[in-house]
Amino acid sequence: MTLPVITENMSEDELDAVVEKATSASAFLKAISHEGRLMILCHLVSGEKSVTELEDLLSARQAAVSQQLSRLRLEGLVVPRRDGKTIYYRLADDKPKRVLEVVYDLFCAENDA
Repeated sequence: MTLPVITENMSEDELDAVVEKATSASAFLKAISHEGRLMILCHLVSGEKSVTELEDLLSARQAAVSQQLSRLRLEGLVVPRRDGKTIYYRLADDKPKRVLEVVYDLFCAENDA
C-alpha cells in the first residue's frame, strides 16, 4: 500500500475529498485516543461483551465505562444490543480491529530485532 501524495496540481474537488477523509480519520483517532476507550476496544476485539463484563475486565465503575461506550457508540465504533436488562457491545466493523493490530505491533509486541 502506498500513501497518496498531495500535490499543488490537485483539483479543488480532489483536495476537498482529501480534507474530508482527513476529517473522518481525525475523528476516529480522537475516539480511540483515550486509554479507557482503547482498552474497551481491545476487549471487544475478542467478541461481544456486556457492560458488566467490561466493568470487571477494566476494574472500572459502571459510570466511567458507560461514558466511554457512549463516545464509542457516537463515533460509530461500537454497536449495542439489549437482552432484557443487559446491554452488550460489539465492534461496529473491522476498522478498530485493524488499527489495534497496528498499535499492538508498534507498542505491545516483543521486538526480536
